[in-house]
Amino acid sequence: MSRLTVYGAPEGWDAALLVRQALDAKGPILHVARDDQRLARMAEALAFFAPELPVLRFGAWDCLPYDRVSPNPAIVSERIAALAQLSGGGFQRGVVLTTVNGLIQRVPPRGMFQGTSLNLKPGATVEPEKLAIFLEAHGYARASTVMEPGEFAMRGGIIDLFPAGEPDPIRLDLFGDTIESMRRFDTDSQRSGDAVKGLTLHPVSEVPLDPESVARFRTSWRELFGQAATEDPLYLSISERRRHAGMEHWVPLFYDAMETLVDYMPGVSIALDHQAEEVLASRLELITDHYQARRVPPRDGETPYRPIPAERLYLNAKDWSGMLAQLPNFTFSTFGRPDGAQGVDGGGRPAPIFAPGGDVQPDVYDRLRAQAATWAGEKKRLVIAAWTDGSRERLGGLLREHGFDQLTVAANADAVRKLPPNAIALVTLGMERGFVGDRMAVVGEQDLLGRRLARPPRKRKRADQFIAEATDIAEGDLVVHEDHGIGRYDGLVTIRVNEAPHDCLRLIYDGDHKLFLPVENIEVLSRFGTETAGVTLDKLGGASWQNRKAKAKTRIRDMAAGLIRIAAERRLHEAPSLAPPEGMWDEFCAKFPFVETEDQSRAIADVLEDMASGRPMDRLICGDVGFGKTEVALRAAFVAAMSGSQVAVVVPTTLLARQHFRSFSARFAGLPINVAQLSRMVTAKEASQVKAGLADGTVNIVVGTHALLAKSISFADISLVIVDEEQHFGVAHKERLKSLKADVHVLTLTATPIPRTLQLALTGVREMSIIATPPVDRLAVRTFIMPFDGLVIREAIQRERFRGGQIFCVCPRLEDMERVGKRLLELVPDLRIVEAHGRLSPTDLERVMTEFGDGKYDVLLSTNIVESGLDMPAVNTLIIHRADMFGLGQLYQLRGRVGRGKQRGYAYLTWPPSFRLSAAAEKRLDVMQTLDTLGAGFTLASHDLDIRGAGNLLGDEQSGHIREVGIELYQQMLEDAVADLRAERGKKSRAAERDWTPTIGLGLPVLIPENYVKDLPVRLGLYRRIGALSSVEETEAMGAELVDRFGPLPEEVDNLLQVMTLKRICREAGVEKLDAGPKGMVLGFRGNAFGNVAGLIPWIGSRGGAIKLRPDHKLVVVADMDISKRIRLAKDILGNLARIAGQEKAA
Repeated sequence: MSRLTVYGAPEGWDAALLVRQALDAKGPILHVARDDQRLARMAEALAFFAPELPVLRFGAWDCLPYDRVSPNPAIVSERIAALAQLSGGGFQRGVVLTTVNGLIQRVPPRGMFQGTSLNLKPGATVEPEKLAIFLEAHGYARASTVMEPGEFAMRGGIIDLFPAGEPDPIRLDLFGDTIESMRRFDTDSQRSGDAVKGLTLHPVSEVPLDPESVARFRTSWRELFGQAATEDPLYLSISERRRHAGMEHWVPLFYDAMETLVDYMPGVSIALDHQAEEVLASRLELITDHYQARRVPPRDGETPYRPIPAERLYLNAKDWSGMLAQLPNFTFSTFGRPDGAQGVDGGGRPAPIFAPGGDVQPDVYDRLRAQAATWAGEKKRLVIAAWTDGSRERLGGLLREHGFDQLTVAANADAVRKLPPNAIALVTLGMERGFVGDRMAVVGEQDLLGRRLARPPRKRKRADQFIAEATDIAEGDLVVHEDHGIGRYDGLVTIRVNEAPHDCLRLIYDGDHKLFLPVENIEVLSRFGTETAGVTLDKLGGASWQNRKAKAKTRIRDMAAGLIRIAAERRLHEAPSLAPPEGMWDEFCAKFPFVETEDQSRAIADVLEDMASGRPMDRLICGDVGFGKTEVALRAAFVAAMSGSQVAVVVPTTLLARQHFRSFSARFAGLPINVAQLSRMVTAKEASQVKAGLADGTVNIVVGTHALLAKSISFADISLVIVDEEQHFGVAHKERLKSLKADVHVLTLTATPIPRTLQLALTGVREMSIIATPPVDRLAVRTFIMPFDGLVIREAIQRERFRGGQIFCVCPRLEDMERVGKRLLELVPDLRIVEAHGRLSPTDLERVMTEFGDGKYDVLLSTNIVESGLDMPAVNTLIIHRADMFGLGQLYQLRGRVGRGKQRGYAYLTWPPSFRLSAAAEKRLDVMQTLDTLGAGFTLASHDLDIRGAGNLLGDEQSGHIREVGIELYQQMLEDAVADLRAERGKKSRAAERDWTPTIGLGLPVLIPENYVKDLPVRLGLYRRIGALSSVEETEAMGAELVDRFGPLPEEVDNLLQVMTLKRICREAGVEKLDAGPKGMVLGFRGNAFGNVAGLIPWIGSRGGAIKLRPDHKLVVVADMDISKRIRLAKDILGNLARIAGQEKAA
């Protein structure tokens, strides 16, 4: 069929034209976007122009041709859901969105969906074993906790699964083989939500592992590669019906024949994106290159890669032309129609750019007003489009300030058309550039305000619980028992106590002595931390631990008192009260090319409140590099500088000084603010000019290294000091900073993760704002975990260079660097590599980093010194050699170095192909892969980088105390010390209250049975959470969650929750030990004394001789206490004792 070109279809307007075509067409339209980003923009625009129009998305795999890694499960899930809907004939009209890469890849035949679906609904019968076989054969992976599409978990009568195309996973509750209920559930909390009436399960993988498909694969493999290839790990895995990384790249071998997406869509018309044909040509070239490269014989030790011929998995140029020749199709062009050219004019044009080159002009609003009048004369409605609701509100505020009063928020194009003639519509619609159509002129926020990078925020997931269960105490870890000190955790064991089974944690101490800790007392145990080198185990019953703990407690208390004193003294000083100038503030904020995260907005509000208070601010802003701390500093500097006073920005290195100087200069351009730099990078003449400017007040903001702290520097009127990474300054510099701090506002920035527990411990002592959320525009870093593969690494380097970026390559040891450097040069001979490591002098290291930052090299080959530090937006690919040798926190921090701009970052965590990973290393790397989608970094970083964070915040001498008692106990002791010092006198010490834990023996089974929660890390994580329960409400909620996730509570688990309730009442009653048996119970009081003896004696007398107080001060209760009554009677006795003890406190 003839090819039609639709000219005059700029991006955005092309969606309006596509809607018109789709509403008139008799069948579906397949729109082929250039890439994933364009597909997402088109989906958003279609929803704006026609919310009722059916739209299906069919994305491409997010991996390279002939890769060793599998595509993202979420993308595969979306593809399967689309194919299932198309194969069933349920999509007769509407738009299917795909990309060039998505269309040229062949897909499984429509027959894949015949006999491979399963309908589930409440009341239906399903045998769990058969359901498990069905799920595994159709691509589902068994997991302990369902988090991702394509996973399922079975726990007795509870079955969790995450089907293809569903927004949330589904929980089936079975009674026998009958489905009693089906509900959606939340992957974070694992709690059930809305009921589901029914569900059709389809495969979640394009690779089936049923016996017939596996047999077909084996035959096709041997025909293609010969009998000798049957030792290939891929062949062996598939033969055993096990999934194998990257197996999707051999998908044609599982079917008799493959099909194309258009085979699923009879009567389809095709719409091609602007420049789609150019993208096709480069993709076909890439496929050919990769196929040829994979056929190169492997090096020694590398597993051979046996690629299938390209035409079996991909269309070629001839197939593409043939497909278009048989189907109605048209191509959008953003350009106007040239004279004499064939085609039609879509009637659209790009909108004028009001901020050329990204620079906002002073008269931008006047020019918009003039242009709006012109469009009104042409009967065109003006629409202002913002990327997010937040930026739409901010943009609306700016426009109103400049006299645009007729602004109305509209949800979609229909709502825009219904507005009064003189109204200007404000809409949320992401677009790179505005457009003018026949009745509408759309101006994007970046057309007005310069380059915008904001994208709608992704659903934010809380990952604390996942991490608690994934990275909790493992066998062999060092732990700290509050009474016995540092031991080694040696696993969870079930022992019999009073003839009843009881779960206990086995701890090993010095001399191989063992301590069995009942799970209900798990709260006395804490993680030691990650820095365990040189730590020795304590001796059970020895005095060493108690002495160390007492010394640490004294020092911690002294430090807490010092912090409180400093905080109180600062409140007595006065500082200038500074507030942002009206009008100009919003314009300055609008220059920020992102949407503020919640944390960032809170930090900015905190700083503004501090600066306006009239007292000296001393606030710490903590957040990873690239999380937006600099923006908080810029806004604080704006408030101070615009009030007529001076700002000093002090940084530890000249490189960082240069980076901040550039940021501040760019942001304050066009304002009456003079920004200067003082570091080794400026000449002596420039330095003396800057010093003179500081003294006479002509320099408003100065950015510099510790040179700014020299006594020769004087300021005319300084009101704000911004300190970046204070921990890198020496003692003398810190003292000079303190003298500057007395009556000026101080804002300190740090990239070291400060654990939230430590932040809570210091509430009201050190003012802190934590920015734990990555910027909303940040694309998740794609993480590949694999044996080192020369082709993949070569392609990663070439891709990064092609897009103008740079690469970090990190080795765990200095001696590995030379070998890795040679290997990289073998793969890409013209690569420019520079090395950085701790043995370089500070001057040389700075020179290397400066030259790399200036783009003189492609690759920085280094040890993990790049783990934290500079923000280098050009570095978007990370290659880690021997990733198994790094800790979880280190891996996370390293990965955080890339993907900071609008480009997606890629991280390759590799190890030698011949090397076998340890179980612990494999688990660490698996967690990294999972966190790729969770966005849980801050929680993880603080979990694994705890000691360093505390040392930076509290002073290095405190790190020694942390090593004495372990990080978790240290934080608890600090929190207690601060709380006690701040509490009113006469109140009972919080530390004293916490310093003991009741011991309860009921002769009842107390444990989480293995057949109730099979996965050991999950079980241990639940024990720790149960150990931390502190109220009736929390205990009830925990019980409800357990029923929800794992089914009805077994008696042993119910006993465990009841024991936690008894422990809480024991604390209130002052009961340290409770032992119960068939004939009664014995209670021992804390310190062998009861708080209210005067109230106790009459109560004992009222119980008719059933309760006696022995001479050793133990309370004996004589009663028939069979198992069914034991907990109830214990609650009754303890409740009365708590009431009597409470009467004494009240008195």
